[in-house]
Amino acid sequence: MGRTRANKESVVAELKSQLEETQMAIVMDYQGLSVGEISELRNRLRESGATCKIAKNTFMQKAIDGNDEWAGMSDLLQGSNAFLLLKDDLGGAIKAYQAFQKETKKSELRGGVFEGKAMSLEDIKAIGALPSKEELIAKIAGAINGVATQLATGINEVPTGLARAIKAMSEKEGE
Repeated sequence: MGRTRANKESVVAELKSQLEETQMAIVMDYQGLSVGEISELRNRLRESGATCKIAKNTFMQKAIDGNDEWAGMSDLLQGSNAFLLLKDDLGGAIKAYQAFQKETKKSELRGGVFEGKAMSLEDIKAIGALPSKEELIAKIAGAINGVATQLATGINEVPTGLARAIKAMSEKEGE
């Protein structure tokens, strides 16, 4: 028994809804992955706020029709695809996929779409190489802390230097 028209329309509506919350979509060939391996990938992606959605290419095509932001995905809709929908931590999600792919060696990225532009595999790898949000926050906090420390040291040095100068002057007068 196949899907009913209402069921198909609900799948397309769900895909549209998920795409509205997505910053970047990556198309992956999932042929050869077991259900357990796909579940493992989904668990890894969940930590970075991303999801792995498996849908027919025709359903995804209907979900992106008329939406310029996702139009670049049309060229990637061939074969058996899974869609990685990244929301917040783009680099973290890509790193999670790369670690999964390195272990299984069964999946392959076809490309992606980010801010209305099609992305090549090199573009996706470049985003994956960027530091995570937490690492950037730590670096910024360290830089701010370093500036504050230097400022405090400089401010503290003014009265200390003044005291040394006064002491030196008083010693010269005492001679």
